[in-house]
Amino acid sequence: MYWLMALVCAVLLGGAVTLWLIGERGHLVLPSTRRVWKDAGFLPWFQLRLWHFYFYGRWPRLYIGFLIHHGFRWVSGLGDRGRRWLADRYHGKVLTSELARKLIVMEHPIQRRDLERVLPYRTARQLIVQTPLEVVVYECPCRLSRTVHCQPTQVCMIAGQPFADLVLEHHPHTSRRLSRDEALALLQAEHERGHVHIAWFKNACLDRFFAICNCCSCCCGGIDAMLHYGIPMVTSSGFVALVDAQKCRACGKCESVCPFAAVHVSEHAEVDAARCQGCGICVSRCGTGALSLRRDATRGAPLDVELLT
Repeated sequence: MYWLMALVCAVLLGGAVTLWLIGERGHLVLPSTRRVWKDAGFLPWFQLRLWHFYFYGRWPRLYIGFLIHHGFRWVSGLGDRGRRWLADRYHGKVLTSELARKLIVMEHPIQRRDLERVLPYRTARQLIVQTPLEVVVYECPCRLSRTVHCQPTQVCMIAGQPFADLVLEHHPHTSRRLSRDEALALLQAEHERGHVHIAWFKNACLDRFFAICNCCSCCCGGIDAMLHYGIPMVTSSGFVALVDAQKCRACGKCESVCPFAAVHVSEHAEVDAARCQGCGICVSRCGTGALSLRRDATRGAPLDVELLT
C-alpha cells in the first residue's frame, strides 16, 4: 500500500508541474482553478494540498471511490493515530434540518475562525460564508462509487466560492446552480428520504466549510468510515435524541430510519447516546411525539449560524 501512496504523490506532483506550465504558457487552466490558487495566497505549485484539492474537485468519483474501497481500510490499519489524522483533515458536522436551512437562507456573511467548540479538530475550523450563498448541486461521488446506490444521485451541494465555480466549470454536464428555493426544496426532499445533512470541512479546501451533503448510511463514505472503520469523520450536531417512554408505542419506525444504528426498540425506543449524532431523522418519523432533540454539551456546540454571526 505504501508504494501505491508514493505513486499517487508522484503523479500529483508531476501533474502540478505540468498543469502550472500549461496554465502559464498555454492558458489552459480554467479561471476557477486560478481563483482557488489566488484565494490560497501562496504559490500553488509548491502546495501539495492544493493539487490534492484540484484532484478531489476534478475527479471526485475516482477520489472518493479510492477512499471507500481502499483508503479507509488502510488508514484504519494504522491505528488510532491514523484514524485521527484523516478525520482531522477531512470531516463533517451533522446538521439538523433546521440548521441546514439556516445556512441556506442566512442574510449576513460569516467569517469565524474559532470553532473549537463546534469542531473538535486542529484543522478546518473556519466557517467562511458569503451572502447570498452560492450553491451548486452535482452528482454524489459516494453514491456513484457503489455498485448499488440510493437515488437520486444529484444531491451534493457545493457552497460558496471559489468551490461553486470550480465544480460548474469542471463538471458542466452533471452540475447546476441552485436558487435559494431550489436548495431548500432539495434539503427538504432529502430529509424526507431519511438522509442526513452534513456540512463538510476539508483542509485541502482552503481549511474551511465547502459543502452540504445529503448522506445515507448505505452509500456515504464518511458515515461508512465512522461506523465500520472507527474513523471519526462525522461529528455530532450537538444534539442527542431523547425518548418519552410514556408516549412511545414501540412501532419501530425510528429504529428503521436511524442512519447511525443508534435506536433500538423493545418495550419502547431506546437511544444509544454514544452512537446518536443528533440528525433528527427519528424525531421527524415519530407519529406520537415520543422523540425529541436536546442539547448535549458533551458532543460539541451546534453549527448554528445565528449564534455565529
